[in-house]
Amino acid sequence: MLQRMKQEWFSNVRNDLLSGTVVALALIPEAIAFSIIAGVDPKVGLYASFCIAVIIAFVGGRPGMISAATGAMALLMVTLVKEHGLEYLLAATLLTGVFQIIAGFLKLGDLMRFVSRSVVTGFVNALAILIFMAQLPELTNVTWHVYAMTAAGLGIIYLFPYIPVVGKSLPSPLVCIILLTAVAMVMGLDIRTVGDMGELPDTLPVFLWPDVPLNLETLLIILPYSLGLAVVGLLESMMTASIVDELTDTTSSRNQECKGQGIANIGAGLLGGMAGCAMIGQSVINVKSGGRGRLSAFVAGLFLIILVVFLDEWISQIPMAALVAVMIMVSIGTFSWESIRDLRKHPLSTNIVMLATVAVVVMTHNLALGVFVGVLLAALFFANKVGQYMRISSAKDSASETRTYTITGQVFFASCEKFNAAFDFKEVLDKVVIDLSQAHFWDISAVSALDKVVIKFRREGVEVEVIGLNEASRTIVDKLAVHDKPEQVDKIMAGH
Repeated sequence: MLQRMKQEWFSNVRNDLLSGTVVALALIPEAIAFSIIAGVDPKVGLYASFCIAVIIAFVGGRPGMISAATGAMALLMVTLVKEHGLEYLLAATLLTGVFQIIAGFLKLGDLMRFVSRSVVTGFVNALAILIFMAQLPELTNVTWHVYAMTAAGLGIIYLFPYIPVVGKSLPSPLVCIILLTAVAMVMGLDIRTVGDMGELPDTLPVFLWPDVPLNLETLLIILPYSLGLAVVGLLESMMTASIVDELTDTTSSRNQECKGQGIANIGAGLLGGMAGCAMIGQSVINVKSGGRGRLSAFVAGLFLIILVVFLDEWISQIPMAALVAVMIMVSIGTFSWESIRDLRKHPLSTNIVMLATVAVVVMTHNLALGVFVGVLLAALFFANKVGQYMRISSAKDSASETRTYTITGQVFFASCEKFNAAFDFKEVLDKVVIDLSQAHFWDISAVSALDKVVIKFRREGVEVEVIGLNEASRTIVDKLAVHDKPEQVDKIMAGH
């Protein structure tokens, strides 16, 4: 236990401190922007980002991943805030945390294994596009100075690492932010800064129990919002964890992450913050800047609150162009460029799933809906593909007027039609043997198909023998089938 804590907290101290600083600076404008989206004061998003980042560092299941207030969550809060106000949002945030903790104990994080690679790729590409699109307002109807600063920022980010000695010692996004801020202040450039986005808080967050009636009516108001927030938050967190797993070649504890996200959201709700979840953009910044341990998330949250409360005069001077450059870097680094190259060699179904996920997420800005569509399409394509692999052959013994049908493959809802169509019920026979030794029955549809075949043959006066069921198939057939239960078969025969 002690060795694990040392590994997760203190094995990468220098890089975690530097990467956490970069993340904190990048979090400020985003937290303010997400607060504006949700219709609340900027301090609600800033307090939430501080609380969630710090708490998740201790209780999360994925070291190196950054969690804070997010745009996906903010979009779900708009109506609640507009109709009922901030206090109900805080109550919904607490209930969101409870749902997420329950999800962790129910091991719902394990459901990520049903999300295919093509869905994850689509999710990543869509998020990269959304991150880039979110920067466009900062590059629209502005002076040439903004474009020059943004271009300079990208140059610093990509070229600084090639400078001998110092290039590898400091994260280039941090260098970009510091240098461009200094240039803007020295030259007195009239460009948009962090301070123009909203007023920064001047006090630390304090304990705040939501001022709402504790009754059924309140529960019914916040319940649908909390459920939506819990699902979207966990989904985005699990997807982000998968991406960080791949970037760092490590594994995460998904169910612990569910519990951690819940605890963090409860903490945020009690300190005047809104619900949040893992952030793919900030997590990528953290990893690209060298962050790997829990210390990076802790530093990001702690440094964020120190900056906005005690160093607000300096932070407000950071040009948005510098942060736009950092986020464009994140967008470029997040997008799976090889997925474009692989379109020709990947199966059509894989490409459709990936592109559909991208299209739905980009058009709706709803990550959960995009992933749901992707998973649904992947499941349908998989079922269709597996259903095609079932084969049925037959051989007739003329001496005994017996035909043996041999079924090979998987029998389930997608292959039942093919299963039924393979039998000739008009052939004159004394006996039919259905050999299932190379087949597997998966669901009630498969059992129903077998019932239909056996009963049809018996209606034609043909003796039917079913052989070769494996143990798993026999269990479901014995439990659900009717062809081997004389009383039920008699009722069916009488009905016809």
